[in-house]
Amino acid sequence: MEEFHVNIMAVVVATVANFFLGYVWYTVIFGKAWAIEMKIDMSGPKPSGGDMAKGMIFMVIGNFLMAYVFASNSMAWSFVPGVKEMGAAGNILNATVFTWLGFYLPGDLSRVGWEKHSWKLFGINTGYHLVMLLLAAVIIYYM
Repeated sequence: MEEFHVNIMAVVVATVANFFLGYVWYTVIFGKAWAIEMKIDMSGPKPSGGDMAKGMIFMVIGNFLMAYVFASNSMAWSFVPGVKEMGAAGNILNATVFTWLGFYLPGDLSRVGWEKHSWKLFGINTGYHLVMLLLAAVIIYYM
């Protein structure tokens, strides 16, 4: 049985990169639209420092777990015949799209159906998930 190891440095870099991507995505690029769709009053009281720290800690933990499992899954797929012949772009897109289709898109769709999220919010969130996975896949593949 072949063994593989997860490149922890790649996981850490993907975690940090996705933390900053989340900041840019949900503040700079889509911050106002996201707040409107989430019905958050941006002129109201700001979250406390403790609430912000808690949110950031949870985000970092979630990003780390995603990157670690994503790296593990990507390594496991490397043993499938023909995968190596796909090249870098094929492997990166394969890992990204199939993970997004199977694990992120269904949850994002469920939020539209069950939690009454708008299609605009769906687009913001699922777009983030797709770009987040793509960024992690590039980092994991090249490190």
